[in-house]
This record gives sequence, structure tokens and C-alpha cells, in this order.
Amino acid sequence: MIDLYTAPTPNGWKASVTLEELKLPYEPHAIDLSRNEQKQDWFLALNPNGRIPVIVDREADDFAVFETGAIMVYLAEKVGRLLPTDTKGCSRVMQWLMFQMGGIGPMMGQANVFFRYFPEKFQPVIDRYQNESRRLFEVLDRRLSESEWLADEFSIADIANWCWVRTYKWSGVSRDGLEHLDRWLDAMKERPACRRGVEIPFKIPNMDKDEKAAAEFAENARKSLQR
Repeated sequence: MIDLYTAPTPNGWKASVTLEELKLPYEPHAIDLSRNEQKQDWFLALNPNGRIPVIVDREADDFAVFETGAIMVYLAEKVGRLLPTDTKGCSRVMQWLMFQMGGIGPMMGQANVFFRYFPEKFQPVIDRYQNESRRLFEVLDRRLSESEWLADEFSIADIANWCWVRTYKWSGVSRDGLEHLDRWLDAMKERPACRRGVEIPFKIPNMDKDEKAAAEFAENARKSLQR
């Protein structure tokens, strides 16, 4: 059994979707970011950086793993799926995983901060992060014009990128004209494990249709940024 300490964010979903795809038994524990629970001593003992998600593998002497990429690789290697064992195949997956961690995640994350969370609006900064996110979407689109999945076969690289790209509206990033990216997004959404994983630790409201929920989510995110 694996304990998953998480919250309903793209990074949190990366862990839960991976667990669902690998069919590993796990117990989710919701972390309240608005109350700074991730900064409490017990959590910092698991992740010194005070960020979600974290897993604790009970079958491996309560081994704790933090950082989403590290979590995904650990789980994939534990089961022997979603990460090829040959050098080139593994490298392809790792390249696209790092692409998400070094590009898609940080750029969309900063777009969220300046587009959604900061009360002051600095349009040149918003443009910078939204435009860079769009450029990265175009990189994905070109790759997906050549291959069904990012690293030839379905892998943790697809999960990592999807968990962020699917939130494009919240970041204010356009996906217009990116037909290959659209095809991939639809294919990912059709996977039952993906749909289950993004409802962990609980299902969040549709932010496009529920303005009150969107405002509350943004306010809680704003509070967590100040800590």
C-alpha cells in the first residue's frame, strides 16, 4: 500500500493518475494548501521542500518520495510499466518528462500566478508566460504529428504533460489550430485511469461554469503564494 499526500493540482494529479494507470493500491490524504498544511513539521519530514505531492511506500519500509518526476519514475520502475527499460526508450520518456518539468509546468504555473492569482495585473508579464506556454504547446503538437504518444508508446511522459496541458483555460493559453495536441488530449481523457486520477483527492468544480468556485480556488491559491 502507498500513502499519497496530495491536493487537486496538476502536480498532484501527476502522482494520482500514475498510481491509477499502474493499478497500485494507495490511500489518498488531502492536504489543505490554504491552511499551509504542507509546511507543518510532520509533512516537512516527508518533503523538506514543503510541496505536494509526496508518497510513502509502506511496502518499502515507509520510504518517502517527493518531487513529481521522481515519484512517477519510482512508481513506474516499481511496477515495470510506463517507462521502458532499454536505454533509448527510457531516454525518450525522460526527455519529455523533463520537458514538462522544466517548461510546461513552470510556464503554465507562472501564467496562473499572474493571470489568475495576483490582484495586480501586469500585462507584459502575463503575455510572456502565456506566449511561452503556447510555444511549448506547439512543440508538443509537432511531436504528436509524428507519433501517437510523446515517447512512441504511452508513458509517464504523457501523464505528466497531460495533467498540466488539460488546464490550459485556467492559464489563459490558447490551443487553437493545434489539431494533433487536440487529438492527444481527447485520447488521454478517454482513459479511465486518467479520469479517475484527476478526481483525487476530490473532484473540483468546473471552473469555467462555476464562477464562485473559481474565485474561491483563486483566493486559496493566492493565500498559499504568500507563505
